[in-house]
Amino acid sequence: MKKILIIEDNLEVRENTAELLELSGYEVTTAENGKVGVQKATQSPPDIIICDIMMPVLDGYGVLRVLSNNPKTAHLPFIFLTAKAEKSDFRKGMNLGADDYLTKPFDDLELLDAIELRIKKHEQFGQSGITSAAFVNAEEGHKELLKLVEEQEERIFPKKEVVFDEGSYPKRAYYIESGKIKTIKTNDDGKEYIISLYGEGDFVGVTALLQATHHTETAIALEKTIIKPIPQALFLDLIKENSHVNSYLLHILTDELKEKGEQLLDLAYNSVRKRVADALLRLQKRYHDEEEDIFSMAVPRDDLASLVGTAKETVIRTLSDFKEEKLVAIKGSRITILDEAGLANMFN
Repeated sequence: MKKILIIEDNLEVRENTAELLELSGYEVTTAENGKVGVQKATQSPPDIIICDIMMPVLDGYGVLRVLSNNPKTAHLPFIFLTAKAEKSDFRKGMNLGADDYLTKPFDDLELLDAIELRIKKHEQFGQSGITSAAFVNAEEGHKELLKLVEEQEERIFPKKEVVFDEGSYPKRAYYIESGKIKTIKTNDDGKEYIISLYGEGDFVGVTALLQATHHTETAIALEKTIIKPIPQALFLDLIKENSHVNSYLLHILTDELKEKGEQLLDLAYNSVRKRVADALLRLQKRYHDEEEDIFSMAVPRDDLASLVGTAKETVIRTLSDFKEEKLVAIKGSRITILDEAGLANMFN
């Protein structure tokens, strides 16, 4: 029986989560704050840890740092469970070495699936001699990459300008200082499908550079975007010299693969309503300004249709339905999310 440690200061959430996992066949131990959680994880290491971020005594980031520096617990799969959904918190957790990140209120199946996936991956890593300890220094790698970025000259890409073309050979990686970029693929009929979305602080074009293959997607600025291109030789030299950078890049590439996998599942199994709702939440997750209480963004309907994988007219009708249901507000091309929970819990 797999052992799970839940570190959560909210009694109701802690007990409800523990009950769910026990009913699902797991052996569960709980801790009411980070300090107690570290003690229990060290004394009797579980198979996986689920940890809140905002806690008294020692917060979730502190828990992860302490456990990551202990050889006895550094390899343990670690999932953050928190009400904080801001992009910066997500990145900070992943950069510190977290394996996954779920936000409250969470779906029971989502939590169980995340646990099962992380345990399976951990077992596979263990068989090949790879553990979560390889990710511990990702934050240092990120800092080293940013030092290299600071030395580069910025370039401005106006809205709709191509950053790189599908089929072109990569000569540099791209760091986004500000703005937004989409990567697309176009089928034989000329229909465009958005593969990935990038924003401030993201690196673009890294996969092709590392694989020394042609770009498989076209990158286009969604708005005026300031980019610092990093020459191929400098980028690859830093990777060779610094293992921490490798850890960081492994994190962001893993995140991209996960996101693309989820997109394929959405296209294969979800209704148009569900896909439009998920696309709006995806835009929110990627581009939400932390200083704003609600998410509002000008979204061309063609881009939204490319993201959803359906016709523009279908997207417009669906958005009209969402507006009537008071899930969103619409003014011109600008969409404001009014009911995030309603979109997240959209029936398929």
